[in-house]
Amino acid sequence: MTHILIVDDNPDIRQPLKRYLSDHGLRVSCADGGVAMRETLKNSAIDLILLDIMMPGEDGLSLCRFVQDTLKTPVILLTALCEDADRVVGLEMGADDYIRKPFNPRVLLAKVKAVLRRSQSSPTRIQQPESDTLTFADWKLDLHQRELIDLKGVAVALSAAEYRMLLAFLLRPQTTLSRDQLLDLTHGREAKAFDRSIDNLISRLRRKIEVDASSPKLIKTVWGGGYMLTVEVSPQ
Repeated sequence: MTHILIVDDNPDIRQPLKRYLSDHGLRVSCADGGVAMRETLKNSAIDLILLDIMMPGEDGLSLCRFVQDTLKTPVILLTALCEDADRVVGLEMGADDYIRKPFNPRVLLAKVKAVLRRSQSSPTRIQQPESDTLTFADWKLDLHQRELIDLKGVAVALSAAEYRMLLAFLLRPQTTLSRDQLLDLTHGREAKAFDRSIDNLISRLRRKIEVDASSPKLIKTVWGGGYMLTVEVSPQ
């Protein structure tokens, strides 16, 4: 399901817009500013951001630049600014489109669909670490070869889904990830609302990296919360 992030400090805009987009089949998360936006981007695969320009603290233009410099997720700016020069600045910051407040939600939805159509020809953006190898516990993951290697230098085969799952954990060590977040991070736009597949994938991964998969120490179950990689991760 396509995942939209609304970033606006005004709950009177944020919440009704969330309901409207959800009613039209989109998965929607909300953030009230830059801090919450960065946290959501860290733990979810967002397909498009609706970003208010005028917010206290870090403004929308600065956040738009951050998104384009790191994830390149499509952005539609929500702006009360009327001057053409202001809109030009927003587009030059990397925004894909803008819409002026107050807006008709039907127009906004049409813009969302148009931007998504343009972006869907590109692969899902995933933030990659600077290092080609990540080490954890007695393992190292070669990101270039997509190989998991043990202490003796023996490579352990990973399926594409297992690799994406392991990488999601290694990029977010000691952080609880819900099934929805894991589904989002490993499947992106193709994610289905069937979180049992995540449990099966976790079981397969545990059998490959745990000393005793029946008593896992590396990937712990957080009851009611999801799963967590318990150890530190280092680049190599």
